[in-house]
Amino acid sequence: MACTPPVWAASETALDMREIRAQLAPRRYTTVAAEIGAKITRLPVVEGSAFRQGQVLVQFDCSLQQAQLARAQAALMAADTNWRGNQKLAELNSVGTVELEMSKAETLKAQAEVAANRALLGKCQVAAPYAGRVAEQKVREQQYVQPGQALLEILDDSTLELEFIVPSRWLVWLRNGSTFQVSIDETGKTYPAKVQRIGARVDPVTQSIKLNAVIDGRFAELMAGMSGKVLIAPPAR
Repeated sequence: MACTPPVWAASETALDMREIRAQLAPRRYTTVAAEIGAKITRLPVVEGSAFRQGQVLVQFDCSLQQAQLARAQAALMAADTNWRGNQKLAELNSVGTVELEMSKAETLKAQAEVAANRALLGKCQVAAPYAGRVAEQKVREQQYVQPGQALLEILDDSTLELEFIVPSRWLVWLRNGSTFQVSIDETGKTYPAKVQRIGARVDPVTQSIKLNAVIDGRFAELMAGMSGKVLIAPPAR
């Protein structure tokens, strides 16, 4: 009489033999948003182009903010002059303590206004937080934007990562740094990769775990969003 393999054994075999798919993802990516309401005067890096860390990605028209800073600086100069004058008068007992302290407070208030306007003026340029490429341009030059409005989608493609699911039983032999190959559909080529991180939790239903890997090397033809088949299998017994 033939023996029927247990259900769990059949499911494990199916999981082991299943094609493992993965997609290339950038190391870092983010949406650059406006911090002030202003008109865009310049977008020096066009969609698809590369940029350096610290390079200006968006330039706003900040003539109003510059005028506000100049006004705050003038108010600070006046308040500081008044305070210094009261200090000299205080030495001659010609001004009250309250008036002296009030003039000091006005100077400190004016200093805070200058600092606030300088900080606001510093938001008139959006600099790249890291080197990368512009994935999507959401605005145009001469367009007025509101605070919080999305401007650009940027990504760091210096290192391309892979995320995929494998059977949890592979943890017996799989380690950080384990090497394998990945076949990318768009290029028709196979590339070296290595495991970078192993998930912190096993899925109890599917008995699987998530892996994060990285393409081992730089290949100009590879781009974020490409996908392919992970060529990884348990060692022969």
